[in-house]
Amino acid sequence: MTESIHDASHVSHDEPDNAVVSRTLSRRRVLTLAGAGAVALTGTGAVAHAAGRDASTGSATLDAAKAAASASSACMRLTTEQIEGPYYIDYELFRKNVVEDRTGIPLLLVLRAVDAATCRPLRDSAVEIWHCDASGVYSGYTQTGNGGGGMPPGTPPSGPPSGTPSGPPPGGGGGHATPTDDLTWLRGIQMTDHQGFVAFRTVFPGWYTGRAVHIHTKVHTGGTRTSAGYTGGRTCHTGQFYFAENAVKATAGFAPYSANTVERVTLDQDSLYPGTGTQGGLLELVYDHRHIERGVVGHLTMAVDPAATNDGEGMPGGGTPPGPSPSPSA
Repeated sequence: MTESIHDASHVSHDEPDNAVVSRTLSRRRVLTLAGAGAVALTGTGAVAHAAGRDASTGSATLDAAKAAASASSACMRLTTEQIEGPYYIDYELFRKNVVEDRTGIPLLLVLRAVDAATCRPLRDSAVEIWHCDASGVYSGYTQTGNGGGGMPPGTPPSGPPSGTPSGPPPGGGGGHATPTDDLTWLRGIQMTDHQGFVAFRTVFPGWYTGRAVHIHTKVHTGGTRTSAGYTGGRTCHTGQFYFAENAVKATAGFAPYSANTVERVTLDQDSLYPGTGTQGGLLELVYDHRHIERGVVGHLTMAVDPAATNDGEGMPGGGTPPGPSPSPSA
């Protein structure tokens, strides 16, 4: 098995570079950056069988991760809703590989969306992710750095700015920061296949002030993908994925993670992680514990209510985020 989770040398051939994306991107405009979706799963088995010895494998590891999710007998009634955070941008970058020019430990993120009431897969729904790079910086907010930041009021921006903006974005609520650039790395969206799966090739996130290592996600249902983008429907789930402490600690010994001098918040210290394991977004991780640098597979099944609306601008039912007083960073 020689196919790697992420081969940076292939990115420029598979997808437009960041400059092209930035020039052509607009709200609700589809950019087909990565071809067809994930392959259909036909077998069963465990992720560890294919990836436990060498997590740098590609298609075999993807199939094994899908098999593990499909074979799981667990169907959670609710996947924890969380706040959207200040760094969401409605780019609608349809692509499998979100790495662009970022460096870090390869991460194959395999996600499945199912109906929480019936456990049936949510087909032709859209799953979106965004997260910081190995240095703790988000694209679109590079001038903010990895120090986190406040949550000024405003609606999420709908595309890259034409220049460096000043002042809060228009609108109210949501706690969205004003973008400082038009970069797009580590952001993407995909349509689920007939079994409810999507798979993203990315890098293991780093950390920044006030938060444990995490990835943001949204699940959109009831709409369709058209030439104008993902049209109609609703955002039925807004959540965050988390990483076990031992895996995060293992990454810290490798560049560029080792250059991050920000004090890291552990999972137990995080103000938003609800402490409920997979139901709260804790990813199932598979990697070689002696060589995490070879790559990590993270997988999780999200059981959601496809008819609900959870846009992440406030906790469901007007409540407050779980855990201690929420951090100003998200």
